[in-house]
Amino acid sequence: MNISLRQLRLFEAIARLGRLTLAADEQAISQSAASQSIRELERQLGYSLLQRQGREVHLTEAATQILPRLRQMLLLAESLQQPDQNRVAGPLRLAASVTIACYLLPDLLAQLLDRHPEVDPSVSILNTDAVLEALSKGQAHFGLIEGPALHQELLIEPWRSDELALFCHPELAPDGNQASLAWLAEQFWLVRESGSGTRAVFDIAMQAQGIQPRIRLEMSRQEAIKRAAQARLGIGVLSRLAVVEEVRTGALCELSSPLNLRRQFSWICPVERLELPTTRAFLKLLKESDSSIDNRR
Repeated sequence: MNISLRQLRLFEAIARLGRLTLAADEQAISQSAASQSIRELERQLGYSLLQRQGREVHLTEAATQILPRLRQMLLLAESLQQPDQNRVAGPLRLAASVTIACYLLPDLLAQLLDRHPEVDPSVSILNTDAVLEALSKGQAHFGLIEGPALHQELLIEPWRSDELALFCHPELAPDGNQASLAWLAEQFWLVRESGSGTRAVFDIAMQAQGIQPRIRLEMSRQEAIKRAAQARLGIGVLSRLAVVEEVRTGALCELSSPLNLRRQFSWICPVERLELPTTRAFLKLLKESDSSIDNRR
């Protein structure tokens, strides 16, 4: 069997990007050359890797089974470019949920670069479902999410706790800022989109109390939700980290309620990347950070 790393890189790119044309562009070869290379790889392996449907391609069951091992092989080959296996350097592609990316990740990256200036980080800000997809497709090296998640191919571990806050314009707040279940059931809500960790925790909390929320606006941007709340459009729900400043200045009022709005932040990583120096260095920072978020700041 005579399989080249170039063929393996091309196949991994197809699996990650979902289209042969995109993979061919990334690998700087023509589409016809890419097709020929994949056919030769399939001939060498003795089984099919791709099922084509129009412009898109889907992995066969056999291809799905070998993909984790193939990526591990490519990582090992890449490591040969750096003789010192303990040197922390090179790209670190992160995918993070919105709250983490906005309020926690900047400090972590500053510490990482202070210790390891040769690391080249990049960040994609996505909701929880999209972070999982990015990791599973190899589009990111490491992920940080806000909501509950399970995935057969990815290692998901708890990191630190957080709590959502209910908030509104001060003129809409109930007496004493105490929101009863009956009061909550009557309100209009400003919420994150389906697929976000924040929305998942909110939905679970409301379902546990038998409340069907009246959703007025569903938005993917935290700032938009805060602005809508300030405009008296309804009750917002975001991480307390996101509204600390507005509550402090009186632009928004935080409400107390019987809802269970605590959640766990988690990190995600493909198992094959755990022993890489950049991954180990970033994980060390996560473990050194406080075990729970200081919401009093």
